[in-house]
Amino acid sequence: MNTSVINYSLPLKHPSSGSGHLPWYMFDVCKERPNAFVFYYLVKVFNLVVGVPANIMVMWQVARKKSDSSTSDIFIFNLAIIDTYFCLMTPIELVNRLVLNDGNIWYFQRFAYGMKDTTPLFLTCICLDRYVAVVHPIVFTSIRDNKIRVAVAILVWGLMLACALTKCIVGEDSTINVFTGLILATFTIMVFCNLSIIWNLRKSVMGKEKIHPMKKKALTTVLIALAIIVFNYLPPVALFPFTAYYSFLEFKCQISVIVFSFMDLSSSIEPLLYVSKMERPLCLDNLPCSCCQSPSKEPET
Repeated sequence: MNTSVINYSLPLKHPSSGSGHLPWYMFDVCKERPNAFVFYYLVKVFNLVVGVPANIMVMWQVARKKSDSSTSDIFIFNLAIIDTYFCLMTPIELVNRLVLNDGNIWYFQRFAYGMKDTTPLFLTCICLDRYVAVVHPIVFTSIRDNKIRVAVAILVWGLMLACALTKCIVGEDSTINVFTGLILATFTIMVFCNLSIIWNLRKSVMGKEKIHPMKKKALTTVLIALAIIVFNYLPPVALFPFTAYYSFLEFKCQISVIVFSFMDLSSSIEPLLYVSKMERPLCLDNLPCSCCQSPSKEPET
């Protein structure tokens, strides 16, 4: 149950070994259900073509900000670095899966997937930062110092590198329980934070004929972010607890491949969302602002 899709402890047979099965399949039985693997490789190519430039644009946009920078930009920048690295690994992974099957390269692939497995940590940091800004603005004012966020980012990097190195050296089985617990915990926190933000913003305009334009913009963006979180991370949360009920062919050749393909799409979808909003900064990221103040302190609209 991790994003490597294929059990790396059982390396692929080289195409020239005479095994008789297509080189991108881990198991012969998967020849009966090839569609999931086709989708998986299409996602890989999409991430390379779209995800890399989108993430580079995000890093450029965050780096050029000065006075209007968001408190979440530190986490967004670090997330873009990891997603760029993961997308750039695509050519290496495809060549090794389909042609080389070099054991040393598998170590680098496992490390890349170990980093990708733990990217929800930075997403959770972004959601928590926005949650405090909107729901607890007074507390947020007291913790605006970016040194706190730099320290949190360093801590997250330490956890991510530890998990990635463990998966790289020991093998994927060593991080299964960690990944399962991580995805369940971060998904729950992210959904809670975004629902709380939506509830707070809607409550602040309840009974008014018109919604403040900035509040409407903030609400729309949070709804989109929530939809992306559900789209990318609900499948593993919903399907993996029932692994025992799937047949070997269903889980190894279809379910796991498709689920992790959706998770990999986050490397492109998240930066595209940020790029689409980069010229229209949201007040929920930049306090003080009327859309993020408590209802009692807001001016009438």
